[in-house]
Amino acid sequence: MRYAVLVTGPAGAGKSTFSTAFATHLRVSKRTAHIVNLDPAATGDAFEYQPAIDIRELVTLDDVMGEMNMGPNGGLVFCFEYLLENMDWLEEELGGFDDDYLIIDCPGQIELYTHHPFLPQLVRNLQRMGIRTCAVYLLESQFMEDRYKFFRFVSSSGVLSAMSAMVNLEVPWINIMSKMDLVSGSSSDTFEPRNGKRGKRDIARYLDPDPMLLVAARDGRDQQRDNGRFHDLNRAIVQLIEDHPLVSFLPLDLTSTDSLETVVSHIDFTMQYGEDEEPKEPHDLDEGDFADME
Repeated sequence: MRYAVLVTGPAGAGKSTFSTAFATHLRVSKRTAHIVNLDPAATGDAFEYQPAIDIRELVTLDDVMGEMNMGPNGGLVFCFEYLLENMDWLEEELGGFDDDYLIIDCPGQIELYTHHPFLPQLVRNLQRMGIRTCAVYLLESQFMEDRYKFFRFVSSSGVLSAMSAMVNLEVPWINIMSKMDLVSGSSSDTFEPRNGKRGKRDIARYLDPDPMLLVAARDGRDQQRDNGRFHDLNRAIVQLIEDHPLVSFLPLDLTSTDSLETVVSHIDFTMQYGEDEEPKEPHDLDEGDFADME
C-alpha cells in the first residue's frame, strides 16, 4: 500500500520546512519516505532533500509567465491545468514507488485548495492509482495575533479557508497550527516571542476555535459598539462555525520531537497506516527489529 500526504496551506506557513522534518522523522524511524514537489514556483534551495518527483521537470512557473505573458496567480492555475492534462507523466513517475510514504508539498496559493477543482481531481487520480491519501493544512501561529484574520478573511487564510479546503478536497484531513515555538504559553518568560505571549487557555481557544473570539472584545464586551459595520457579518460567521464545527488545530513546534511525533501519529491514524500489512513471522525479523524491541 502506498500513502500520500498533501501538505497544503497559505504561503509562509512552513509547508516545505514541515515536509523536510516529516521526511527526516520517517527515515529515522526506518520508514521509506519521499518528497514530491508540486510547486512549480519553488526555488532551488527550497528543500533539504532532492524531491523524488518534481513538477518543475514538467512545467515551471517562470517559463509559463515568460512564454504565456501571465502573472503568478494565472501562471499557477495554468501549471496545474497542464499537470492534469499530463497525468500520465505523474503516473509514470509514481510507478516506481511501492509501499512508500509520499509527502506532497503543494503551492501556497489558497485558491487552489478552496475554489478550483485541480486538487480534487488530483486526489481522485491518486486514489485511482491505489494510493491512500490524506491532507494536512498548515496555518502559522501569527494568525492568533489577529482574530479577524484568523476567522474571517479567506484570502488571508484562517478558519474559513481551512473549512473551505476541507469541503473542497473531501479527503481525511488534519489542520496544523505551525510555528508554535514562536508563541509562548508561559507568563514567566522574560522574552517577547515573535507571534505573541499567550496563556495556555487563550491558545486553546484558537486550537479548538472559539467563534466568540470574533464578537467579544478583549475585556469581554460585545464588539457591536466598536465595529458596528461588521457586526452582522461576524454574527453570521459565528453561526456558521457553530453549526459546522469541522475545524480544530494540532499545535506543531518543530523544535520539539514530541510535538512532531504527535502530528505524525495523527496522520498515520487518519490514513490507517499499516493496517493492511501482514504481521511479521519470527523468521522474517532481522536483527534491527529485535534491537527496536529492546
